[in-house]
Amino acid sequence: MKKIWMLGICLLVSSALVGCYSETALTEDSVPTPTPLQEKLTGVDPHTAVYDTDQYPSAAKCAPCHEQIYDEWRSSNHAYAAISPMFHKFEQKLHSLAPTKGAFCVRCHMSVGTTLGEPRDMPLWKRSQVSREGVTCITCHRVTEQYTRGFNGMRRLVPGDIHKPIYGTRTGEGVEHVVKNKTQFKVATNDKETGPAIHLKGIKFEQLNKSEYCASCHQVAIYAGIKLEVVYEQYLSSPARKKGITCQECHMGRVPGEPKGFAKGPVAVVNGVPIEPDGIHANHAFYGPGYPITHPGVFPHHKEGERFDMQTWLKFDYRAGWGTEEFEEKLENGELKNIEFPAEWQEVDDRFDARDIVTDNLAELEKKRELRLQVMENGSRIDGPFFESKPKAGQSFNFSYKITNIDLGHNLPSGSLGAQPELWFNVALIDPDGVNVWETGYMDSVGDMCDLHSADVRNGTIKHDEQLFNLQSKFLTTNVKGTDREMYLPVNLDADQRPIIRPNNFLNSLMNHPPFVRMEGRSLPPLGYRYAEYKVPAELMKKKGTYRLASRMRSRAEPIYFMKFCDATPEMEQAMNEWMLDIHPYSVEFEVE
Repeated sequence: MKKIWMLGICLLVSSALVGCYSETALTEDSVPTPTPLQEKLTGVDPHTAVYDTDQYPSAAKCAPCHEQIYDEWRSSNHAYAAISPMFHKFEQKLHSLAPTKGAFCVRCHMSVGTTLGEPRDMPLWKRSQVSREGVTCITCHRVTEQYTRGFNGMRRLVPGDIHKPIYGTRTGEGVEHVVKNKTQFKVATNDKETGPAIHLKGIKFEQLNKSEYCASCHQVAIYAGIKLEVVYEQYLSSPARKKGITCQECHMGRVPGEPKGFAKGPVAVVNGVPIEPDGIHANHAFYGPGYPITHPGVFPHHKEGERFDMQTWLKFDYRAGWGTEEFEEKLENGELKNIEFPAEWQEVDDRFDARDIVTDNLAELEKKRELRLQVMENGSRIDGPFFESKPKAGQSFNFSYKITNIDLGHNLPSGSLGAQPELWFNVALIDPDGVNVWETGYMDSVGDMCDLHSADVRNGTIKHDEQLFNLQSKFLTTNVKGTDREMYLPVNLDADQRPIIRPNNFLNSLMNHPPFVRMEGRSLPPLGYRYAEYKVPAELMKKKGTYRLASRMRSRAEPIYFMKFCDATPEMEQAMNEWMLDIHPYSVEFEVE
């Protein structure tokens, strides 16, 4: 049987969480087969699913006492892991190419759902609430065993209702005090009592504040031998590790992306009373460059958002202004014609309530944008421009910028490799008349960089960007025949009616990559730098006078060509471009004689 190398990609947008190659969530002896939820799906017992989900509490049950942490988490990339429409588009695309991958991706993205036995292809609106929360509270705080790289997200979650112990970085004196004085704090320590439900014990888990804890989802190798998540591997050889700096110090600390300590704050606020107010507060926004592109009624997670189910939310046209005072007044006055609302949104009060939730969530996403910008600017530096000689009219103009990764912990960019993430340099030269006479790092009609993957470049409608400075890693493959070529990410498939991922028949360590495919890493290592060198042709330097060079780094979670490959919707593509970041934008003026 001939082998053919076909495309596939397995990674996450914004913070990148990838699962392991397996159909089951846990080891064979750790979960009964079938699970109660599986029995429910087959009509065995309608009550067992309620019991199962109660054994894996939602973040909403933690929020009453941990309001600040909940607010930080609800717009984080961890909270987005299960909701991401791009993840689901890709995961289904990959499954159509290689059905044997099973629960490879959902292991990390929806660990509770996998533990509950939810099928990998179960629609989000049919999943349990806690499953839709992705990397939720109990994903980290109900783990008692130490894991590290190589486990690919296969971590056992300890079941138990909200009153069972929780595992954290503190020793539990605070919760012990509250439980002993439950009448004073008006908390519920069992299902019969009233008040905020509370876990009865806090247990210190030694690995939780160590970098090793992050490795099982942030160091992942696909079955065929490709490394998809390499950030922990980069960290192991980084200056940060040598200095004893952990992942948590930069991604949960006081300053996004910098090891400048943690903020102070209570472990909880119980009925208005701060518990251990001078303790360390780890920020659960989990700073990173990723961002959501889903409907803002669905994400960030919102306590009032569950009033409307997911399918109903997706019918709410927030871009058209539904639920705003201006829109509804125009509608009432007859200024808007031919407006047809779905049955779910006929009531104006529902539209007003939905708009309040959307407005609140959009404000949270703007805060997230600022944190994204901080973490990227705190981890990078741009120096320049540097001129080779004094610019003169009628002569070619040569200049450069120095791009430096000042992050101590990992490469720039890091996370999932292959098609994502994108990080490139955009520079434009403006002449004395204000005309843009030269540019690199420009985009085509859909927003892609103008490299070999651009549809406009292939069609000849836009010029190939020959001087593009792009830190996006690529995969080079040898297909059926011919030389290497750039691909998104190759998966070794058999060309039969039931394609399967084919394992290698020799050790990858002999070549450090699978046969016929290799990774071309372009990212900068910690404290590494590279010069972006440019040349403007003489015929564009026509005039004397004051010129201006404008520059910026641009960051995007997904290329549009990859989104099209995964059958993303136009709405998803629009949102991907809307939330793109401009990093270190600045300009300089200079004279041309």
